[in-house]
Amino acid sequence: MKKQQPGDGVVIIKKYANRRLYNTETSSYITLDHLATMTREGRDFKVVDAKTDDDITHNVLTQIIMEEESRGQTMLPVSFLRQLIAMYGDSMQSMVPGYLEASMDSFRRNQEQFKSAVEGAFAHSPFAEIAKRNMQMFEAATQAFGVAPAMAPAAAPAPSAPASKDDEIAALKAELTRLQDKVEKLG
Repeated sequence: MKKQQPGDGVVIIKKYANRRLYNTETSSYITLDHLATMTREGRDFKVVDAKTDDDITHNVLTQIIMEEESRGQTMLPVSFLRQLIAMYGDSMQSMVPGYLEASMDSFRRNQEQFKSAVEGAFAHSPFAEIAKRNMQMFEAATQAFGVAPAMAPAAAPAPSAPASKDDEIAALKAELTRLQDKVEKLG
């Protein structure tokens, strides 16, 4: 997810008592929406209290999640939130952050593998354009849920038109066989 750009370093954001956020890289005031965008873009930032210089990044990221959740499309189910709250004070509490981080990393890797498999499977078939549109919809859905895609979809080459119905059927059968092989390899 690291797609650093402009300064390629950690951007320092200062939060003032009046709740305003100041981006020291751009020398401008920003909003939580700007920080959410920076997060989706893979920019690394640290939010500090302007008066005490305390690191308050965790609190601000939690606030961003709360605002995203309040906009209607929730990603965190109530049962998950209840389980998470129940873990506070539990003897296993210290293990939860590492577990959640590893789970999210695994989810991202699986997302990349799924995307690659789908793109590769449909690259040279009559279904290429449909697969390309489905991948675009999949990416839009992952962005809507706050999961930034790991990479932009590769442009699928335009399928060549088969000469006849028999050629088209043969091409479909061959593609089906290739897909079955890939599914077996993934399984």
